Amino acid sequence: MNWTDPAVIGYPALFGGVLLGSIIPIVPTGAVVGAAAAVATTTDHMSLPLVIVLATLSAYVGDVVTFGIPRLGSEAAFRWISRRQPAERLEKARNQFARRGWQLVVIGRLVPAGRIPVLLAAAALSYPWRRLLPAALLACVLWASAYSLLGIVSGGIFDSPLVATLLATVLVLLVTVLMNLIARWRRKAKEKTGDRV
Repeated sequence: MNWTDPAVIGYPALFGGVLLGSIIPIVPTGAVVGAAAAVATTTDHMSLPLVIVLATLSAYVGDVVTFGIPRLGSEAAFRWISRRQPAERLEKARNQFARRGWQLVVIGRLVPAGRIPVLLAAAALSYPWRRLLPAALLACVLWASAYSLLGIVSGGIFDSPLVATLLATVLVLLVTVLMNLIARWRRKAKEKTGDRV
């Protein structure tokens, strides 16, 4: 096995990096996917469809594990989440999951720092597996496709895999910062509106 071949190390690094970052958010998973897509676009060492499939699969496994651990010990997870939450807020969250849980799961995956709180809340509120699994799969397909697109864009601009990978990483970080700023702005606007009511 040739360990200097980008395909030999690229696919396991992609799968492992996204899986690890999906369970323990210490790896910037979007940047990993964007970089792999940039390499696939600028070289023949990796296949773009395989990058998207592996990114989707590893993110999906990570999300199922993140949901499954507290879901299997649901009472402890519920106590942990509910310890500082008013009862009416928890009831509101339960009603939201009952009405549009799949949307929350999808949006939670796409919004930076939204996935883990949504999955933990879903688990604590005993959101059914039969609803979570297809919603999480859809969310992971959309997520992997979106971050691969950033890699494709950077690969289309530069022929150099290194430059394209760096640009893909920067684009992912910029999108993440922008989405965080928008979420913060919306939260503040909502708080101001709530204060007036």
